[in-house]
Amino acid sequence: MPVPLSRLPPLRMYPLATALCAALLGPLAQADDILVVTDSQYPVLASSDVRVIELDQPARIKGELGAHLPADPTRSTAVVQRRLKDGGNALQARLGTAYQDVVDAWSLGVTTIPAVVVDQRYVVYGEPDVAKAVALIEAHQRAQP
Repeated sequence: MPVPLSRLPPLRMYPLATALCAALLGPLAQADDILVVTDSQYPVLASSDVRVIELDQPARIKGELGAHLPADPTRSTAVVQRRLKDGGNALQARLGTAYQDVVDAWSLGVTTIPAVVVDQRYVVYGEPDVAKAVALIEAHQRAQP
């Protein structure tokens, strides 16, 4: 049964428990939605749970499809069609995701890369270390009333 807030002891009476809860739950209360927009020329340092959009990914996939094609246009078309067929659903998913990522970055209004976007509200441009960029955003949030 939940205890009414008025009946809970003040947190200042349990500083160790309060500090432990803050340490354990602090990361959950911070940046929930982190998105990084960059390309292959500007690598970033990000954890695996951060979504990274590489704006040149569609061009790189197209480059894979068009690599080492014969000079004859008819044969080149056949090779690309075979590569598309051989890639199957996985290739289609890669292409779809790559283009959707570009649209997502564009819709957020990202103007410079690398960009670290937090909660679709805050952005830090030019910082390749995501943890540092998020720390800057959190410091800004703490400074705001």
